[in-house]
Amino acid sequence: MEVIHVRCAGLDISKKDAKVCVRVAGPGRRKAVETVTTWSSMTTQVLALREHLAAEQVTCVVMEATGDYWKPFYYLLEDLPGVEVVLVNARHVKNLPGRKTDVADATWLAQLGAHGLVRGSFVPPEPIRQLRDLTRTRTAITRERSREIQRLEKLLEDAGIKLSSIATDIVGVSGRAMIEALVAGDRDAGRMADLAQRRMRVKIPQLTEALVGRFNDHHAFLARVHLDLIDQHTAVIRQLTERIEAMMEPFRGFHDLICTIPGVSTLTADVVVAETGADMRRFQSAKHLASWAGTTPGNNESAGRVKSSRTRPGNPYLQGALGASAMSIARTPGTYFNAKYRRIATRRGPQKANVAVQHALLVTIWHMGTTGTLYDDPGADYYSRLRPERARQRAIHQLEAMGYRVTLDHAS
Repeated sequence: MEVIHVRCAGLDISKKDAKVCVRVAGPGRRKAVETVTTWSSMTTQVLALREHLAAEQVTCVVMEATGDYWKPFYYLLEDLPGVEVVLVNARHVKNLPGRKTDVADATWLAQLGAHGLVRGSFVPPEPIRQLRDLTRTRTAITRERSREIQRLEKLLEDAGIKLSSIATDIVGVSGRAMIEALVAGDRDAGRMADLAQRRMRVKIPQLTEALVGRFNDHHAFLARVHLDLIDQHTAVIRQLTERIEAMMEPFRGFHDLICTIPGVSTLTADVVVAETGADMRRFQSAKHLASWAGTTPGNNESAGRVKSSRTRPGNPYLQGALGASAMSIARTPGTYFNAKYRRIATRRGPQKANVAVQHALLVTIWHMGTTGTLYDDPGADYYSRLRPERARQRAIHQLEAMGYRVTLDHAS
């Protein structure tokens, strides 16, 4: 097999240390020389490893993406002159069964790298990495805030307060005012229901009934704890959003461009920029981007029989943001994506329709980012215009199934 890198290194990284195999190919058919050493994961040792690799004249370094433990090594080695640092997916470089040791893994990585049999993962530049940290932290804290709201709802249920049965958001303006009144010691259901504002005021009779319960001082103490935690999470989310907005300025053009897509909110656009790097040239095609994100069917076929077509693991943060956009699209009629969702959901169910819309969104984002053009919606009647005969026959069959006799006549 052809040797691409005569001097290659493979790193098997753990929390405390890394096994490093430096492989030097011998001339002709002579066996390559492989030397394995152990280095601590402390920064001083990683810097010493950097000097060691430079002294060995290594031209390629291959390491697995093991949790977050690869980051200290990658970030300190990525700018090593004349060295290609490749971060690989562990699923793509599995060792042979029975040879699973740290030393064997490092040697295996060095061998794969020497022959060019590895494919590097996408590691964005420093500004995008910082933006990723911010958006991912905001996502995590937003989820924690939602959990606190759920805990507060359970507490109210324990006290017999059925506020969540009437109000969609129990910590909205009206719901928060009622809970604050409960915590303050007010037990008059009518007076608390009168705190409702705007559209909630039409529900005052139902609220009066829902706010009758056995709320006591114990519940008031716990409710205060949950409300304070919700406020703390809200304040942190606001700070993170301000920081994200400031760091988004270099990518504002791409960000605002994809916000023209129906269903893509500002928060979704933030995640798309942070996860993809706002540079569609990194992806060979729209299909490549969709596959990287994990929104394309997998291939698992043997003997002519398809065993499974489940989507492969992809970027969970990007999938979460796009999934929320797809759910918003499903509830908003009058667009091409909504028509696509309904068309697929009828035949294959809402979950697969959601993934299909995610795929379509990524394809659209890639083309818009590549060409710089604004989104032009094909319209909710796109499929009817695409195949008018099929749409006409479907409508006729539906009416006939309801017992009608259909006669068509062209409008003058």
